[in-house]
Amino acid sequence: MIPVLLIFIPLVTGLIGFLLKSEKTARGWALLSSLVTLVVALIGAGAGKTSPILHADVAWLPDLGSRFAVGLDGLSLILSLLTAISFPLIFIATWRDQYKRAWNFYALMLLSQAGLLGVFLAQDALLFYFFWELALIPVYFLCSQWGGERRIAATFKFFVYTFLGSLLMLVGIIWLYFHTPDHSFSMASFYDVHNHMSNSDQTWVFWLLFVAFAIKMPIWPLHTWQPDTYEQSPTAVTMVLSAIMVKMGLFGVIRWLAPVLPIGTWAWGDTVSTACIIGMIYASLVAIKQDDLKRLLAYSSIAHVGLMALAIFATDATGMQGVMIQLFNHGINILGMWIVVDLIERQFGTRKISELGGLAKNAPGLAILLVIVALGNVALPLTNGFVGEFLLFTGVFTSTATAYSVVFTVVAAVTIILGAIYTLNMIQRVFYGPTNALTEKAVDISLNEKMVLSVIVVMIIFIGVFPKPVLEMTKDAAEYILTKMAYK
Repeated sequence: MIPVLLIFIPLVTGLIGFLLKSEKTARGWALLSSLVTLVVALIGAGAGKTSPILHADVAWLPDLGSRFAVGLDGLSLILSLLTAISFPLIFIATWRDQYKRAWNFYALMLLSQAGLLGVFLAQDALLFYFFWELALIPVYFLCSQWGGERRIAATFKFFVYTFLGSLLMLVGIIWLYFHTPDHSFSMASFYDVHNHMSNSDQTWVFWLLFVAFAIKMPIWPLHTWQPDTYEQSPTAVTMVLSAIMVKMGLFGVIRWLAPVLPIGTWAWGDTVSTACIIGMIYASLVAIKQDDLKRLLAYSSIAHVGLMALAIFATDATGMQGVMIQLFNHGINILGMWIVVDLIERQFGTRKISELGGLAKNAPGLAILLVIVALGNVALPLTNGFVGEFLLFTGVFTSTATAYSVVFTVVAAVTIILGAIYTLNMIQRVFYGPTNALTEKAVDISLNEKMVLSVIVVMIIFIGVFPKPVLEMTKDAAEYILTKMAYK
């Protein structure tokens, strides 16, 4: 019941949203829908792990062996909560942003939310692919119609990358389907398919699925679409892309790749881990040189996602639990950073760091809230980022799946230093130092904007000080995935 409601509330309200020809009505409708979805998600989080309301399984395409099977476990629950929390915060934070044909904008945002929730809840491979596309298609239109001056070129690159990835994924899913003993798309059948495949088949089918997921994360060298798309998309859409949509790729690896093809995952683990390390260092160094706030956060996101992907291939229970927790933490932290960028761009008409300065003098509330969010993003102790990254590094360091665990840990740790450099440098240049002609008349943020950032700050500190709830939420799911990834 709960998973079905989580998908159909934004899906139905999104379709209705196209009929609302008033910007004010459409904005309020989208916020109401997202708040109802959040309430349902919280009910799901409060239900017991064995509650029957957390699962639904009905006939969908029986002739193809596919069912509408959805459910909430620790992994899908934490990502569903992230999605359900993020959308109302995005709508409130961007309340004053103006859009042409706003009813279409908000309707597409809700459809994207429905697709994202469907991806995280699906327990059928064909259904997973269906929702994967449902999440992506609205974003094409959101970027191409409401983006920046170079939106067409950025959207075209985004389309080419994601279309290629989706095509490879579909081929891989169909191939695996024909090798299941019962010709079924069910998650249970896919988790058993490696027992009916040769090791050599696993090693090449692995790449069909991994490339699709790696594009969405993204991992170097498949990352080049991301900075342009983030820069040219409306900030509300960039928030969805960065806080939630990149998690689709990591989720896909955890749910639909590593447990399905454990030999392929083990065989290519060092190769993928090396790509993650290269991407983390590269993205961090490029972030240091950025003058555009959006591009700085885009490259920062590549580095953070690379660390999570590295921990997945470490195949360690502690690291896997750290990944699941950090999926939520990174989403919350980067959402807060994007909200600040939107507030700055809306007030000053620029995102260039070199054109800003001294904002803390006239906007102390914004400065204080940003500093806390930024410190969470660089994993300062007593923040949520520290909890997740500590588990991630522990998992990588203690990994027995690779002979290079120490090397990977040491090199990855360098990105913590680099992350602190570009984050603190951004704070110093934007919020402190002398004001200029553009920023001397800065005003502090409004009450609703302070409220949104305060909610994010509370989550950052609460999880950092008391991580027990998220640890308990993810423990069983992490252990279950690890048992399915066992290759011996």
